Amino acid sequence: MLVRICLAVCLALVVVNARVAKPKQFLTDQFVNEINSAQSTWTAGSTKFMSWSQKSIKRLMGVRPEYFEQHKLITRIHHEVPTDLPEQFDARDQWTNCPTIKEVRDQGSCGSCWAFGAVEAMSDRICIASNGAQNFHISAEDLVACCSECGFGCEGGFPQSAWSYFKTTGLVTGGNYNSKQGCEPYTLPSCDHHVNGTRQPCGGELPTPKCTKKCIDEYPTPFAKDKHHGATVYAVDSNQEQIKAELFKNGPVEAAFSVYADFLTYKTGVYKHTSGQMLGGHAVKILGWGVDESSSAPYWLVANSWNEDWGDKGFFKISRGNNECGIEDGIVAGAPKLS
Repeated sequence: MLVRICLAVCLALVVVNARVAKPKQFLTDQFVNEINSAQSTWTAGSTKFMSWSQKSIKRLMGVRPEYFEQHKLITRIHHEVPTDLPEQFDARDQWTNCPTIKEVRDQGSCGSCWAFGAVEAMSDRICIASNGAQNFHISAEDLVACCSECGFGCEGGFPQSAWSYFKTTGLVTGGNYNSKQGCEPYTLPSCDHHVNGTRQPCGGELPTPKCTKKCIDEYPTPFAKDKHHGATVYAVDSNQEQIKAELFKNGPVEAAFSVYADFLTYKTGVYKHTSGQMLGGHAVKILGWGVDESSSAPYWLVANSWNEDWGDKGFFKISRGNNECGIEDGIVAGAPKLS
């Protein structure tokens, strides 16, 4: 009898533990189907984020809430808007001798989007300003690990502080994880955000890299001599004509916006928030604009930092002219100081 009682208790504990160990799935196929039934400007699809915990997903949204108030205090640039701005503009086609514009980087399992949106636009702008003579990656590693005034590394930061740090302290070069490119390549591994592939699955919460201020052994230039600097830092008004003029004249910019659960399922089309809770602030790089042929919806063309397996080969389009999810409210950029 005692043995039977023990067995019954053990089985009950196993059932309870199994229930506790299996958290409720945050994103589901039903959620995807509901999104696609509710609107027609974009298409949602199954995503690798379905295997992530809500906590890990929220950690990716690395723009701290205070940023949008801080953004109001940044010096603003004002353009005389050209009368002949095109209906469609893609920086990848405008500056074909600048390959970084075409790239999609990967922040890995770290809330470093604030740094990636910055270094991506900085790299592009150095190339554009030098007419293609200076072509390299500004290091996300250096920025995430060493800029204490920028925020909290993998726990989030402030885009405008990244640009200020570029101006005052400077940043070294550095490519993607395991690339051996530049002084300080990114040390956090890439992972699969969207489909099963060759990278390790995402979802872990990696710590902020240590600030070493040392180039990898394979790189010939010392850390101090590899620094590149910005010349100016400014905000762009939340006016689509001003944003377009800035893109057309100076190249890609960093933008911040609010991410909702449905954005994680984006595949193609012009994203408009349809369903799901708000998860946090996210930083990205805007590189163009246009009007979608199938839906006639105006859009911003944007590069994300969740690798090329997410969205439309790492890029997405988001509704333009109506400040969708606040994307026109938090734009920051600057001019590089050419060496």
